[in-house]
Amino acid sequence: MKKAKIIIILVISLFALIVFFQNTEAVETKFLFTTVTMPRVLLLIVTFIMGFIVGLVTASQVLGRRNKPASPEKKH
Repeated sequence: MKKAKIIIILVISLFALIVFFQNTEAVETKFLFTTVTMPRVLLLIVTFIMGFIVGLVTASQVLGRRNKPASPEKKH
């Protein structure tokens, strides 16, 4: 099982490197009131990292709510 995980990570990393090397041309990106020119690979990396962070925050919020114990009812 450990070998399978390593192989999957290597294959995904290889695909990511191929995508990065094929997308080096400059692109213009509009963000709010400004236009930024950057290599497409940088835009891909920034977008990936932002999506990863949003996924982590969302998952932690969902799992945090699920793991919280129900509030004890007050007995009168």
